[in-house]
Amino acid sequence: MTGEALAPAAEAPFTRPDGPGDGSEAPAYTVIKPKARAIGATSAVALWGLSGTVVAVEASINNGLPGIDIVGLPDASVSEARKRVRAAVSNVGLSLSAQRITVNLSPGSVKKAGTAFDLGIAIALLAAEGAVSRDSAQSCVCIGELGLDGRIHPVNGVLPMVSALQREGLRRVIVPKANESEARLAGDVDVRGCISLADAVRVLGGHVRPVDLVPVQLSGRRSAEPQRPGDLADVQGQDDARWALEVAAAGGHHLLMSGPPGAGKTMLAGCLPGLLPPLAPDEAVEACSLQSLDGTFDPDRGLNAVPPFEAPHHRTTAAAMVGGSKPGMIGVLSKAHRGVLFLDEAPEFSRDVLEAMRQPLESGVCSIHRAWGSVDLPAQFQLVLAANPCPCGGSTGRQCMCSPTEKRRYRAKLSGPLMDRVDIQLTVQPISPADLHRKEKREGSAEVARRVAEARRVQAQRYRDDGFALNARAPGSRLREIFRFTPQETAHLDTALERGTLSMRGYDRVLRIAATIADLRSIDRPGRDELMAAAALRTQEQL
Repeated sequence: MTGEALAPAAEAPFTRPDGPGDGSEAPAYTVIKPKARAIGATSAVALWGLSGTVVAVEASINNGLPGIDIVGLPDASVSEARKRVRAAVSNVGLSLSAQRITVNLSPGSVKKAGTAFDLGIAIALLAAEGAVSRDSAQSCVCIGELGLDGRIHPVNGVLPMVSALQREGLRRVIVPKANESEARLAGDVDVRGCISLADAVRVLGGHVRPVDLVPVQLSGRRSAEPQRPGDLADVQGQDDARWALEVAAAGGHHLLMSGPPGAGKTMLAGCLPGLLPPLAPDEAVEACSLQSLDGTFDPDRGLNAVPPFEAPHHRTTAAAMVGGSKPGMIGVLSKAHRGVLFLDEAPEFSRDVLEAMRQPLESGVCSIHRAWGSVDLPAQFQLVLAANPCPCGGSTGRQCMCSPTEKRRYRAKLSGPLMDRVDIQLTVQPISPADLHRKEKREGSAEVARRVAEARRVQAQRYRDDGFALNARAPGSRLREIFRFTPQETAHLDTALERGTLSMRGYDRVLRIAATIADLRSIDRPGRDELMAAAALRTQEQL
């Protein structure tokens, strides 16, 4: 057969019967039209971390064996939706055709996880059946889990989902009734909260008999009432610690307080949230979106502008700190995003927990890689560590009972690379009787917070074109460019760098602290005095 041309078969099914058939012209072909009875479409949102992708939900009804196939990279919970959807549709007085139904979730390259796709799949199927207006369904985003009785159950992550569809220019969304108030917090979106699938059908122009069902309420873990920050007016003595706390608040610097038990370390840390400015609207939405994803957001309180404060127990595991043991689960580091993470008795935490913070401290992001995939969660927090000088505490009036080996092992739990990332390292002294019996009124958190707010305003103006707003985020090269330090001003830092007592990272962090001190003192640039004061806060005796 070499050299012979292969002609189309005479009885090829695609050849038009009235074609030439003599080989003089290329054979003509007919296009077989699809036998789809109908196609319906709507939209949903695939949430991966805080990143939301609008997903087109298409349903096609074709001749074939009855059944529902879901394609488009669904996980097990999405694939199981076909059973919930069929039961819910039947129990609200509607029916699906006894034909082959294919549901496509597009784009297919985005993995879909969770039960929030149930409502979108049901509406796409009913649009294909003609039970709802196809135009209305196509212009709407549907979010919610379906129960077998047709009720729409609330889901986690509604706030970031609605924020995502808003960025895509979509303005109509149907959500579970229990998530309605949360969805409205996202801004200018037409939100319809529905109790059941029948309600959603009526919203989209369909006709179905009313179903008397009790709305499903929010359940699961709800956040407790936020703890009220402490007031610096209640802190006895500790002038150095108060100043260090003010500098940390003004510049967003990480802080270590080392001292004997009862010196007031925990009380000082509890005052820090009261010194921080309220979150900007976009920051509040971001922080509350993380709570929504975690299932701890209370929409009745609205957007909380108070920076989060997380104080985990020292037995918390590394997985709980970082999160990501399953899709949609966030850790303590992300819960503290835009706020404060306080580790009391820091050396008692496992080494895995402490070392897991190194990358988020630098980048402000938790990069999680698991068997189910990878996700980046925001974790831009201010770290505050409190520690005793040794396992027994070594408090005043009591002889230390720890051996030198125990002390070295205890100090080594806070590794050098971790401590190099902590800007301010303060030794807190015991409270003296004179401090305890002082009569004059101490400056409260409100007065300090005003100075902190002004210092942060100056920083925001300074870095308005740099993509950050705090001295703690400024690279050392940028600070040297702005302030142009003279060799005389940095002589003591240069000597410490040459001797190896100060790393290059530590050098840059001293510059950051000095810039914050200058901002609090309302001067244009830090000089030698500010650099020396910053070095004293940075290089005090460590653990």
